[in-house]
Amino acid sequence: MKRLIALPFRKSLEIAFQSIRVRFFRSLVTTMSLVLAVAFLCYMQTCDDFAQGMLASGDVAAYEILVQAGYDVVPGGANIATSAKQRWIVILSLLVCIVGIINAQLMSVTERFREIGTMKCLGALDRFIVRLFVLEALMQGLAGSITGALLGMLTAAVSSTITLGTGAVATVSWPAVGYSLLLAIVTGTGLSLIGVIYPAIIAARMQPVEAMRVDQ
Repeated sequence: MKRLIALPFRKSLEIAFQSIRVRFFRSLVTTMSLVLAVAFLCYMQTCDDFAQGMLASGDVAAYEILVQAGYDVVPGGANIATSAKQRWIVILSLLVCIVGIINAQLMSVTERFREIGTMKCLGALDRFIVRLFVLEALMQGLAGSITGALLGMLTAAVSSTITLGTGAVATVSWPAVGYSLLLAIVTGTGLSLIGVIYPAIIAARMQPVEAMRVDQ
């Protein structure tokens, strides 16, 4: 007979949440790497938003402040130019974050051999195992991304105020800052979900007998 265990989605959320609580410190380490990567991304984006607001004001003094602060601006230009170096630094930080998430999730699978084997012996389908890992990654991703994005935005606001003066706060486009905040959250959550795909597939394909045989 085909195994079929149907659990409500709410129950899956509860199991995923309990798993995070049991492995709180490991989850915290994984989440912190995401917090730092997202904070850096949001910081770079929001700093550009503050500088863009000053440039859009058309004030000559604001232009001089931007030049002194090291921003790549062109006289009469409408946008702040982002250097290739900055883009590569952000991309590399995100790649390092993905590698860290994958490594942490693979270690989590190793630690949970017996747990996964027990669930499969009780009739859990492969997609149920995948769902649990995806839900855990989604919770960690949202928590880490929101925390990192807020931290990056606040740091960028303080840094821009110190570097560019109070005029940066007065001229900034807050919808643009909100968009950068949202982009950072979506990016961080997406990274967390991408990083869990391979470990989740490994866990789902694990044979129950082999998992139960592992010495822990």
